[in-house]
Amino acid sequence: MPGLLIDTLKGTNGSRRPLWLMRQAGRYLPEYRALRADKGGFLALVYDSEAAAEVTIQPIDRFGFDGAILFSDILIVPYAMGQDLQFLAGEGPHLSPRLADAALASLERVPERLTPIYRTVELCVARLDETKTMLGFAGSPWTVATYMVNGEGSRDQHETRAMAYGDPAAFQAIVDAIGDVTVEYLIGQARAGAEAVQLFDSWSGSLAPDEFERWVIAPNARIVDRFRAACPDVSVIGFPKGAGEKLAAYARETGVDAVGVDETIDPAWAARELPANMPVQGNLDPLLLLSGGQRMTDRARFVLDCFADRPHVFNLGHGIGQHTPIAHVEELLGAVRAWSR
Repeated sequence: MPGLLIDTLKGTNGSRRPLWLMRQAGRYLPEYRALRADKGGFLALVYDSEAAAEVTIQPIDRFGFDGAILFSDILIVPYAMGQDLQFLAGEGPHLSPRLADAALASLERVPERLTPIYRTVELCVARLDETKTMLGFAGSPWTVATYMVNGEGSRDQHETRAMAYGDPAAFQAIVDAIGDVTVEYLIGQARAGAEAVQLFDSWSGSLAPDEFERWVIAPNARIVDRFRAACPDVSVIGFPKGAGEKLAAYARETGVDAVGVDETIDPAWAARELPANMPVQGNLDPLLLLSGGQRMTDRARFVLDCFADRPHVFNLGHGIGQHTPIAHVEELLGAVRAWSR
């Protein structure tokens, strides 16, 4: 029997809203911090499939969320493409060689770096109740490329944007290569048991409209088309953070089944402008969850009311913060579960 979340992603508009939170498996949970300390580092934890499955399931055991999001990272794709990946304490991820300095052709693919992730999905599916949805994910090509070109995160993606303007043919080759591995990766997750997948384009907001069309909409549309040909029953959620008014074109043109709405977008605007009956996901500000209280619950009910007439998965506008109190998550759960259409 499919769960409420997957039913919603397939277009059912029920009275109760399914709920999961981006980064729900992570540092705000004491059980996660204990396990990570035991394993010694983030990447070691990701590549220990038993431990990664445990992390994925922890928030389901604690809160009963409707979906379990795979514990992994969007940079597994460049790692499988041949870049070295390190997570340094206090500095975040580092990839080498930077594609600002080296050619894409210098990388040698290591596809076996994807295999443990598929095993994590299998272990999670074996543990989940049938009413819970297993969610896989990948980063979208633009966002992944920003890390591959720069070697690390950046405030405005300056180096990657400059390459896209200055040498669009070379940058297109990078985007296409990321897309090829991403399709393979998502198909592998689906065949391991993921019922839905999410494409994260976390840095899409840094692009001008024409560049957004070329580097966000077009690559995601190709991924969705190829993935759907292989896995027609697996729902795809697209999440172009920072898209603003370009979100409506993204929803129409990429072919995704559902679209994530970040916290900067007015949910009343989204309900009005996005394609009719298209499932949406979002969009409480993670900082409101950090703050908690009446303002948080009032805003959650406002979001629910705005999306009352279409299928809606309640979520945050981006990932849950590491200092978020457990009590605030419980308070939010109570407010969402008490709401009815």
